[in-house]
Amino acid sequence: MWVAPPLGTRTAELLEAPIMLAIGVLALALMLTFEFTVVLWLRGWTLAEYYESRDPVSGTVYEIMLGVFAIMPLLAARWLKRGSDPT
Repeated sequence: MWVAPPLGTRTAELLEAPIMLAIGVLALALMLTFEFTVVLWLRGWTLAEYYESRDPVSGTVYEIMLGVFAIMPLLAARWLKRGSDPT
């Protein structure tokens, strides 16, 4: 809102991208911290036991989804920008 008029839309969006990614990575870190502390503590597992308990297919999908979760703010910003772009 304040950056785009003097610098242009493209520059403003490029400046915003690292901030959005950082927010996504921060959210991922908080989620994993919770899972690796509280969840493992409640189940009484070690980290090795946690990984051994994961199904190879659903565990891989879960890890991919964590990556998507981390970049979701960037994807959402692009999607919202595309929806509001008059061109």
